[in-house]
Amino acid sequence: MSLDGTVITSRGACAVSGGQADGRRPDRAAVARYAAHGAGVVVARGSYDMQTVASLATALDTAAEKHRKVVLDASGVTFADSAFLNLLILTHRTTDLRLAGPTPQVKRLLEITGADTVLTVRSTVEDAAAC
Repeated sequence: MSLDGTVITSRGACAVSGGQADGRRPDRAAVARYAAHGAGVVVARGSYDMQTVASLATALDTAAEKHRKVVLDASGVTFADSAFLNLLILTHRTTDLRLAGPTPQVKRLLEITGADTVLTVRSTVEDAAAC
C-alpha cells in the first residue's frame, strides 16, 4: 500500500454533545488516505458530527474520484452521529463504498438505522477491499 501523505484534521470535535464535562480534551477528527488492494482507503479517527464531517467528506470524494471501490476504515471512530451516517449514505450512492472495522458505537448506529443492510461492512480493510 502506498500512503499519499494526506492527513486532514478538524479541531474541536466533541465526543459528546456540548463537550467533555470532566475537562478532558475532545476527540479530534483526523483522516488519512491511501490505496490498497485496488481500492481507495480512507482512515477515519476521532469524533464525527456536523462540525467535523467535512474533512471526511473531502477525503471520501477524493478517493471516489481515483478509485472504483472506496473503503472507509472506521476502526478509530470514537463518535458518529447523523451527519456521519448521512455522509456514508450519500457516498454509497455515488461509489462502491465499504466500511471496515467499525467500532461498537458505529456498528450500533448502523444497526438502529438499518444502514447495515444497505452498506457493505467487513471486519478488516483487506476483507472490505476484496469483496
